[in-house]
Parts: sequence; C-alpha cells; structure tokens
Amino acid sequence: MRETKEYASFEAQISSQHSANDSSQPTADQPTFLQVFILTSWKNQSLFAASQAGLVKNLNDGVVWGLMPIFLTGKGLPIDQIGIVAALYPGILGVSQLFTGPLSDRLGRKWMIAVGMWFQAIGISLFIGLQSFYGYLGAAIVLGLGAGLVYPTLLAAVSDVARPDWRASALGVYRLWRDGGYAVGGLLSGILADLFGIPLAILAVAALTFLSGLIVSTVMYETLPRKQVQNSPSTDTV
Repeated sequence: MRETKEYASFEAQISSQHSANDSSQPTADQPTFLQVFILTSWKNQSLFAASQAGLVKNLNDGVVWGLMPIFLTGKGLPIDQIGIVAALYPGILGVSQLFTGPLSDRLGRKWMIAVGMWFQAIGISLFIGLQSFYGYLGAAIVLGLGAGLVYPTLLAAVSDVARPDWRASALGVYRLWRDGGYAVGGLLSGILADLFGIPLAILAVAALTFLSGLIVSTVMYETLPRKQVQNSPSTDTV
C-alpha cells in the first residue's frame, strides 16, 4: 500500500479558498478533536443530518436482527424461510451499493439519503401489513434497497463536507453515531416490544426512520461539489 496522506494534503491546499469562506468550518488548519466532534455532531447541518441518519439506519438493524425473527416465528414461518428473509436484506444492501455509490456521484447525496430512509420506513412497515413468505421477501427487498441508497451515500456526504486534513476525524465521529445505532436499536426495540408488543415496536421504528428522512430533506444541503445549491454552507449551522 502507498501512503495516501499526500493526496489529502494536496486536496486541502486547493480547497483552502472555499473553506475560508465557510464559517461553519473550523478556521484552524488542524482543528482540535472537540471542534470536529461538535461540527460533525451538531454544528454543520449536513454532517448533523448524516450522523442522525446513520444512527437511525443502524437502529433499524437492531430491529431486523432482534425482533424480526421473533415476529416472523410468531407468524408461523419455518426457520429456513426466516433465514432466507433475514439473509435477503443484507444481500440486497450489499449488491445495491455497487450501483448506488456511483449513482450518488452523478445525482447528488441529499435526496438519495432522504429517499433511502423513506424506503426503509416503508420496508419495515410492510412486515406488519403483509402475511405471506413472499410478501416478507418483498419487504426485505424494499428495506435492502433503502439501506443501499443510504449506506455509501452517507459516507460520501461526510467526506464531501469534511476537509482532508480532518476528514478521518469527522468520519470517526460519524461512525460513532452510526454504529451507536446498533446499541440504541437493540435497547429501544426491546423496551418498546416489552411495553407495547412487537408489532407496535416495529411500527415505531418505521416512524422514526421516516422522521429521519424528513430531517435530511429539510436540514441537509447538497454536498456533492458540482451540485451544491446557491445557498452557501456558510449559514448551515444547527
């Protein structure tokens, strides 16, 4: 492997003029980790939108891995069919990223993320409304496509906004929130299932996922450089 930091340093030099006009970015050449943490978690609108969407996306996995097999067992599905439904979701997610990643380089990040979150909300809800093995397969496909739209595009959006000299730090903070969704999802879905039952717990997570997409559509600015809207990110603080 060849060291890649030299490429990032060159990118930082040619992007310095743009970042100098962006008051939502740290002004120091090498910001502190606390500055990057605040910026990624809250201060920059697009980084905030990406972080919360990443958390909710992985929160969904807590439901799919934890509650969904129990739910499908209660519906009378045999173990082998449950395994197929459970495997189809990550399978579609993995394959679809081969296409959604390049697509976001052409169409932009914001609306692919928002639509992907809404697809996931629909896919999760379909598990409650449908009653057959093939219906559950369809729901898993919709859920996988939604996750495929979101997963590579969120990483790209964070990389678009973060300057090269603190990009890895920003990605680390984003991954903190994103991967924290596994823990939040497991706890939240389990508590809701105990209090209100598994179907209502699944619907609550679907509603939360839809709300996350709404936040992206409302708060996030387009981060793909050649598709940035005229509204400068200089006002994009939360």
